[in-house]
Amino acid sequence: MKVLMINGSPRDNGNTATALGEMRKVFEKNGVETEIVCVAKEPVRGCVACRYCHKNNKCAFDDVVNELAAKLIECDGVVIGSPVYYASANGTLLAVLDRLFYSTGGIDKRMKVGAAVVAARRGGLSSAYDRLNKYFTISGMPIAPSSYWNDVHGRLPGEAEQDEEGMQTMRTLAENMTFLMRSIELGKEKYGLPEKETKIYTNFVK
Repeated sequence: MKVLMINGSPRDNGNTATALGEMRKVFEKNGVETEIVCVAKEPVRGCVACRYCHKNNKCAFDDVVNELAAKLIECDGVVIGSPVYYASANGTLLAVLDRLFYSTGGIDKRMKVGAAVVAARRGGLSSAYDRLNKYFTISGMPIAPSSYWNDVHGRLPGEAEQDEEGMQTMRTLAENMTFLMRSIELGKEKYGLPEKETKIYTNFVK
């Protein structure tokens, strides 16, 4: 099992990193390989709708997005972590995710397990969490559950460690995600992936 963990915080050792690190301990205990990639300091631009990826199976801007695409192929699960900015995720992270998920349309992401993790001093967590989960649900990726919504509280780096409930939520999330990935792998071996219909686009244009 492999899990790709994408850290959308510009603080290498901030509270988002603390949350992801708590999950990583559980993954490693269960023999799940993990890799954390920090993207918030990367010089990333948003999607320009050029459709280059449709013909070339990669984004026209050859940066961390294409690096992540290669890792996405190999992983069984994806964890996306972000601080909360104005009740949403980090802007650079969203630019990365828009381009990553769109440019990898040729990669079958169905049944790769997804999990979103958000960190904030106080509010805006639920809307940021909801925003990140949209990338998984449109891609046929099951979302791993925990004992609560996947968030931690803290303002200064390291303060999330004092959020005992938040840390427990991260550990439970990693345990559940491990179970779900293993269960899906067994299901694929016995039954294969669900039958996939040809995509239908409804746009009412004749």
